[in-house]
Amino acid sequence: MEGILYHYRARVTGVWDGDSITCEVDLGFKFCRKEMKLRLYGINTPEIRGHEREIGLLARNALRKKILGKEVIIQTKKDTTGKYGRYLATVFFEGENINQWLLDNKFAEKYMC
Repeated sequence: MEGILYHYRARVTGVWDGDSITCEVDLGFKFCRKEMKLRLYGINTPEIRGHEREIGLLARNALRKKILGKEVIIQTKKDTTGKYGRYLATVFFEGENINQWLLDNKFAEKYMC
């Protein structure tokens, strides 16, 4: 579990594509951070622009249907943001690892960030 930092409750407020989401994150002690951008750790989904658009939209829409507007648990991987300002996280919904769900349903491929 090296590199894993914390678990937080969050509500998914946006799904940009199959591996990028926005959440309101409960930081504890009555603090909430709105508009936290997350990149799903260890996976990569097709882009919603360019030649991958059709399959990228399928991945995005499947993820939206699964978690948009729902309360999830996020497990952070690193305490810094990537080049696009997103934190790396594994997302759990009702006990299910959503990153793995995307892999299992062929919406994503493994990717080491």
